[in-house]
Amino acid sequence: RLNRLGGNLLDMTRLEAGALRLNLEEADAQDLIGASLARLSERLSGHPVRTSVAEDLPPVNVDFVLIEQVLVNLLDNAARYSPPGAPVEVSAFCQQPDLLAIAVMDRGPGIPADELDKVFNKFYRLRHPEGSGGIGLGLSICKGMVEAHGGSISAEQRAGGGSSFVVRLPVRPVQPESSPEVPHD
Repeated sequence: RLNRLGGNLLDMTRLEAGALRLNLEEADAQDLIGASLARLSERLSGHPVRTSVAEDLPPVNVDFVLIEQVLVNLLDNAARYSPPGAPVEVSAFCQQPDLLAIAVMDRGPGIPADELDKVFNKFYRLRHPEGSGGIGLGLSICKGMVEAHGGSISAEQRAGGGSSFVVRLPVRPVQPESSPEVPHD
């Protein structure tokens, strides 16, 4: 737990200082989701996991490790706040031709409407009777990492109870390495 706290504090410091360097590569939504679920297989073992990935999704130009960490954090929260046996759902789809969305949804207690935007503030924690054990940095770090990619993240209430966190990433081609101009004859 102390290692995770230290890592979160370092991530937050890098984000705030603008020192977070992105190692951009073309990534597939299915691979991002699969890698995130694999890292949390033990944590999610008490929840049926349902995935839905639209066909023919374009690849995104992201830092795979950072976006995987965002999804791991969202999935970990979904498992933490959902009652045993409640499903955790992950879906990927295009909201617009140039915007890939990945949603992580749970059937936990949900987030009150007046706190939906506040959950992304540093050190902000919801008041849940079961307690989370966190210090309120995880979602703030997620927001910073997603925004470093030119994307956005939002929290929404689900009909029937629970929460949905939606990560939106711009779809754009990998920029080729700039090379010096070669004079033409």
